[in-house]
Order: sequence, then structure tokens, then C-alpha cells
Amino acid sequence: MGAKLPLKRLVVLQKPKILMFGWEFPPHNSGGLGTACLGLTKALTRRKIPVIFVLPKKMPVSDGPLKFVFPEKEEEEMIFRQIVVNSRLSPYLTSSSYRALGEYSDENHFYGPSLIDEVRRYALLGGLIGKRETFDIIYAHDWLSFGAGIEAKKVSGKPLIVQIHATEFDRGGGENVNQEVYEIERRGMEEADAVVAVSQYTKDIVTSRYGIPKEKVFVIHNGIDDEAFEKWDAARSGLLKLKEAGYKLVLFVGRLTVQKGPDYFLRAAEKVLRRHKKTMFIIAGSGDMERALMEEAASLGIGDRLLFAGFLRGKDLFEAYRLADLFVMPSVSEPFGIVPLEAISGGAPVIISKQSGVREVLRHAMTVDFWDVDDMANKILSVLLHAPLQKTMVQNLQKEIQSVTWDAAAEKAEEVIKNTLAHSSKKKKR
Repeated sequence: MGAKLPLKRLVVLQKPKILMFGWEFPPHNSGGLGTACLGLTKALTRRKIPVIFVLPKKMPVSDGPLKFVFPEKEEEEMIFRQIVVNSRLSPYLTSSSYRALGEYSDENHFYGPSLIDEVRRYALLGGLIGKRETFDIIYAHDWLSFGAGIEAKKVSGKPLIVQIHATEFDRGGGENVNQEVYEIERRGMEEADAVVAVSQYTKDIVTSRYGIPKEKVFVIHNGIDDEAFEKWDAARSGLLKLKEAGYKLVLFVGRLTVQKGPDYFLRAAEKVLRRHKKTMFIIAGSGDMERALMEEAASLGIGDRLLFAGFLRGKDLFEAYRLADLFVMPSVSEPFGIVPLEAISGGAPVIISKQSGVREVLRHAMTVDFWDVDDMANKILSVLLHAPLQKTMVQNLQKEIQSVTWDAAAEKAEEVIKNTLAHSSKKKKR
């Protein structure tokens, strides 16, 4: 008989090995998808589940947050390994923004002439990766990677789980759905053995708009980690001067796109400023609506009470949360919404859209219909003008988010993975 493996190593080997297709990781991210991929992957590795993570571009992860530390170096390598695919794809590309990149970068690296062609090219590469790697199950995040997941499934015979972070209906604000993208999303969900939705709100869209059976879709809410932010130094804060001057700070954080509703935030701001002039509205983010928002702010006559802060991360973002008197998420359609969790962690009360998944876990947040700017303005004023309400909201919300963690999400994900593997094994035996 051969020598027995150490118990700790045996536990690692018994865990299912995941081939995971994703798109971005902080600090090299442009939105919530990267934050979600990082949070879930780190939590899975804490559960000793090996992950092979496929990224589109080479990133200096050794200098970033992907330092998964385990007792033994060889165990660390077993738990997490990165594969880089040379691609131009990123989570929030549109056909027009992809065309702006050009058809190729140099003589050695050629790309698809259109966004859809590049997605298809990546699918072929996913098949090659699926053929050469050893794993138990495939996990693909959002539509750009569904084709790669399907091809990896074809060549390996392994089951596929797809996770829906946002649908085409969310990205377009319920309008202007790209039919090609919709078809890729629908096929990915149909070909998958299981579908993970980040909220019941998203599951309802998946079942009603894509025709996916309810029993195939599992809800796993996103989370937040305690170490989400670095230490903050109030003395070095530029926003602190506004607070000291007596201003109330109302914060928006997100991509400046139709989906996130920044234009409704502006219109509510104008109504608030009629009654409380010493308020500063801060828009943190970037996107294709930025210029239009600046022009609208000028036309509304509130340009001097609006600060466009650009895309914030790390200490700068936490500074904004810590100093904000209120955070507002007026999304037109938000599958989940991690940002309110971050704001609460930083100490801000929140108002969130009723058209969001995060309201399923935040019972003490104020909610509004994104289009009802009168209600939004009234609720902003009620928080700004009533300190006891603000304090009570923060206390209750911070208690709520203690259970909304990535470890809780990973526990549910592991259960879905194991059940999917068991179901797949039964199908093969028939």
C-alpha cells in the first residue's frame, strides 16, 4: 500500500476543481462584475476549492488582491491558477466602443472585426483551454464568456454553470435590446446545467424573458468582505473641507449609463437644492453619459453644487462613503448592486431603487421608483434634515450586512456546484 496523503491535502483534493471564465479583477476593473468575481473566487479558495481563473488580459495580480495565502506553497498553486487569453473583451464593451479599438493591435495579435466576432473567437479559445486543462466543472460569468464555457463543455464533457450578473434588459434599461447579445445569453443559459442569478429580481427576468425553467435557476446574492477598504485618513480628505464648511454630501457611485439612472439623480438634486442649498451632490464614476450629465446640470442651474469625481477606488472611494451623509442608487434596472453594501460598510445610510436586487437583503434601506424624482428628493431631504433617522438607518443597515458576505455566497455556490455534479453524474449513468 502507498503512503497516506496528509489529511489537510486530502480535503483539498476532494473538493471540485473549477474552470472559471471571468473578465476583470480589482484593481483592474471598471465595474461591479470584477468586484463580484474577486469576492466569490477568494471565498471559494478559503473553502479550499481549486479555481483555474481565465482572464482576458495579463494583469499584475502579484501586486494586487489575488494573494491567496495558504500554509504550503504547493497547496496555494493547487488552489488558484490564472490563465490569460489575449483578447480585447471587457464587461461593458459595446459594438461601437469595440470598433473604436481597431481590428488588430499588431502583427502578432489579431482580433475579431466586431464585438460578436471577438466573442466567437474567445469561444474557440475556451474550447482549447477546456481540452488541455483538468477540472470537474465549468463556471462562466456573463454573456461574453458563455460561448467559451459552452465550447469547454463540449470538448470536456464536464457540466457548465453560468452566472448572470446583468442581462441585456438591465444594460439597456429595458429598451434597445441587442438581439445578438440576447441570443448569446439565452443559448448560454439553455446549454448550462445550472444558472446562478444574483437576485430573485434577476431570476424573474431570466425565467420570464428568456424562458429558462425556474428549477434550473438558483439565487445567490452577492456580498461584501470586511477588508473591502484600506485604512482611511480623514485629515487628508479633500471632501472634509466641504463638511467643515457645513455642506451635506449626497453621493452617487456607478457607471454613467442609462442603466444606473444618474439623470434621475440630477433631477432629484435640483429639487433638493430648492429647499436645502448647502448640499453638495457627488457623482463618482465614468461612462458615455458624462458629458450629457454635465450639460444637464448646467441647464438645471446646479453646476456649482455638483462634483464630478471620476472613477474612484480604494482610499478615495472609502473617503467618499465615510463622509457622505447619504448614498443614493437610482438604477433603472439593477440585478443586485454591491455599491450600497460598500456605502453602508463606510457608514452611509442608503436610498436604493425598487428596481434592484439588493433590496432583497436591505430591509432598512429607503426605496424609491427610479423615475419618481419627487419621492427621491423628499426622501433625500428627510435623511439630511433628521440626524436621528440617519443614525438609526446606519445602525440597522450595518447589522443587516453582517450576514451578506462572500463566504455566505461561496457556501451556496459550493452547494450548487456539488448538486450539479451529482445530477450530471446520474445523467451519464442512465
